[in-house]
Amino acid sequence: MATDIERVSDQFSSSSAVALLGRVPSVDAVGLEERAASLAKRSIKRESKLWALDLAIRCVDLTTLEGSDTPGKIVAMCAKAVRPDPTDPSIPSVAAVCLYPALVPVAVGQLKSTGVHVASVAGSFPSGLGPLPGRLDEIRAAVEMGADEIDIVLNRSAFLAGRYRQAFEEIVASKEACGDAHLKTILEIGELGSYDVIRRASVLAMAAGTDFIKNSTGKIGVGATLPGALCMMEAARDFFHQTGRRVGVKVAGGVRQAKQAIQYLVLVYETLGAEWMTPDRFRIGASTLLNDLLMQIHKERSGAYQGPDYFTID
Repeated sequence: MATDIERVSDQFSSSSAVALLGRVPSVDAVGLEERAASLAKRSIKRESKLWALDLAIRCVDLTTLEGSDTPGKIVAMCAKAVRPDPTDPSIPSVAAVCLYPALVPVAVGQLKSTGVHVASVAGSFPSGLGPLPGRLDEIRAAVEMGADEIDIVLNRSAFLAGRYRQAFEEIVASKEACGDAHLKTILEIGELGSYDVIRRASVLAMAAGTDFIKNSTGKIGVGATLPGALCMMEAARDFFHQTGRRVGVKVAGGVRQAKQAIQYLVLVYETLGAEWMTPDRFRIGASTLLNDLLMQIHKERSGAYQGPDYFTID
């Protein structure tokens, strides 16, 4: 059976991908923002809220991307990823931990046979501007050390300069360097300037074979926004209708409260449907969200908030 990258490569050469970008429809910015605001106001009943909180935990990529990260911090984070609340075995594990390549072996050792994935940023994160051979070597090294998901960054320098073929081919090469690991491509939408450009970047990354499109590195002032996420989700929906291929969506950067996580889940359901309501198709990259999800679950069950000191620091 052909792999996803082989199928996509058969479907989109660099030339056809560039041609596809020219056919991407413009985005009605006012309509997009109004729909995002409307969906954000949706209220859900208690039973549905508990289900949504549980799903949000299962979709979390528990993340630490600091220069001060240590093996000890990763060991503690992995323990929390597997058992977010050690006193409550009904709380599910998160989807993945996300960290720098040098710490991948630590996470792999802690998460073996747990079902929690190891995701590594690579390819000159967060700029994506290192020499391509070095970027690809870093991806291969992270995979060889055990990462089963790789988060790279779109070459915005090439993309914004109109060098679409280069940007496309770099993602294709990154996907090939991943081997069996899944590839997430970060668009850094806060630097793209408009919804039209966000949509074109989403289409380019999907046509190049990425498994997920992701909004932000979390390293700039603009992180996740509901309209930006909705723009990406609509691009993923239309790409599926055109090609039959489902591409996941990941939101990251400033998602700290359970209320925000539920808003993004509503966007996913209303835009992409039930098939995307799974960690295989939707992720939330966050470092502090998990504790608020745990507090909200406790509140929904007991009627009272648990103090934040009750839970371990993410």
